[in-house]
Order: sequence, then C-alpha cells, then structure tokens
Amino acid sequence: MASEPVSYVNYLKVDELLGLQHPLSDGPEHDELLFIIIHQTYELWFKQLLHELSRLRRLLRDAELHPALGTLKRVRTIMKTLVSQVDILETMTPLEFNSFRARLEASSGFQSYQFREFERVFARPGIWDDVVEFLRVNSPNDAALEVESILLPHTVTDRTCRCCSRVLSTSTKGSKSGATAT
Repeated sequence: MASEPVSYVNYLKVDELLGLQHPLSDGPEHDELLFIIIHQTYELWFKQLLHELSRLRRLLRDAELHPALGTLKRVRTIMKTLVSQVDILETMTPLEFNSFRARLEASSGFQSYQFREFERVFARPGIWDDVVEFLRVNSPNDAALEVESILLPHTVTDRTCRCCSRVLSTSTKGSKSGATAT
C-alpha cells in the first residue's frame, strides 16, 4: 500500500485542526467561535514560545550570543502577535461575550498551564507556587504536575544574567591584561 503524498492539508492536519472548535452555546452564539479560535491560537503560540525559550536557555547557558539574540527577536515578535490578538478579541462587546459566558462555568484563562509555564520561565524560583497549588486543587487534569515537571532549575532571566556576567568577566579580563579597544 502506497503512502499518501505529503500535502499542505495532511502535513498540517488541517481537517483535524478545523474540527477542534466546539461551541457550547445554543445556536451557537456567533462570537463564541471567535472566542474559541483566539484562545486556541494563544495556546499554539504559547507552545512555540516555550519551544523558543528552551532553545534560548540552552544558547545563553553556552554563551552563544548571536543566535540567542535571533531567538530573542523571534520571541519578541511572537509576543507582539499575542498582544495584537487582544485587538481582535476586543471587537466582541461585553453583551456578546455574556451571551455564552455562563456555559463556560468556572473555566478561565488562568487555567492555561502553558501560560503559567511561560511566566515561570522568566520568574524567580517560587514566585508561582500559589498558582501551582491552585492548579493542583482546581484543575481537572494534571496541569500542576505538568507545569512542575517542565520547569528547569534556571529561568531565562537567570541564564541571561549568568551569560552577561561571563561575557563581561571575559571582556574585563582582556582589558586588564593590556588589551586596548580601537
């Protein structure tokens, strides 16, 4: 049996992707689809951000500054895209949002473990322990365990400081040994 040739649709699993939106409201309410797509898109961008930040931590650890700056630029661009998505969401009026909000029950963006992980990548250790505890108590799945298991001992902030310290230390040693800048 011959395998199907790679196409845009099967490589990106477009049919499956387009089948992941399931409004809960009767009708459904027109803006509920927008709400779902925006938030699913956020989750996809969070996945990419975490992927980039994992690379960034590695590059900073190894003091590979040029590729680290390129990765930071990509992270910045993704974050700008995330912020611009708020503009789309703000086209929905409070009345339109309230037409389906009750069906979401206690669900909240606060339950996004990828966003919490993203925050922790930049945070000092222990700052989000209360969030992990909240997820442990309120999350229907193992989000708290997942967040804790993904965390690495050094945040991007810590890695950046360590990398800068090494670079500055190296350049200071060079200038102390008689080297002069031109």
